Amino acid sequence: MPYTREELDWIEAEWAYHLHGRSAFLSREDFAQLQKWDGEGVQADAVIGAMETYFQRRAKRAKARGFVALSHLERDVTKAMKLREALRRNETEVVTVAGWDTVAEPLHSDPKARLAFEAWRRLQISAPLPDNPGYLDHFDLERSSFRAFVELAEAALGNRGSELQKDLQARLQESKIPEGSVIWKRAWEHHWSRAICEAWGVQP
Repeated sequence: MPYTREELDWIEAEWAYHLHGRSAFLSREDFAQLQKWDGEGVQADAVIGAMETYFQRRAKRAKARGFVALSHLERDVTKAMKLREALRRNETEVVTVAGWDTVAEPLHSDPKARLAFEAWRRLQISAPLPDNPGYLDHFDLERSSFRAFVELAEAALGNRGSELQKDLQARLQESKIPEGSVIWKRAWEHHWSRAICEAWGVQP
């Protein structure tokens, strides 16, 4: 199924976000790369996830390359799709939840937060591929479970939450995403939940 207009806008907005607004519009080569992934059945959220991984790795480099193209995400996109395929093949296996040991205090000692975290992780790990008839129901349940965990994690932030909000608002404005637009709201939800998770040492 071809990417929808909203999915293309989402990818473009995330691209601008990571490049601090310097490349808000995708080039002809970038669009050709998107068409290639589209033809291979790569979901838009997999592209976004690969983008996160790539730019996190790029930020750690002493001398990151100045020119960045979507084709540079190829390795991360391929890795993400292989992981999804592996999960699909093993979706009937018992799901083992890990990762809570790295969560910082005081959230780490909150039993409700831990239960919410484990419920979300089980759903996340056991997600079927999009061609599975139960994918949409599973995805909705996983997102609902994730939001339940994020709400508990956000409440535990206290005063730190306002600083994170100010930083995210500045980043989105810098990326020239129209404030209040559908893409702004989608980008805010995506990056705000990630900021909350990262503040506690949780890998989204």
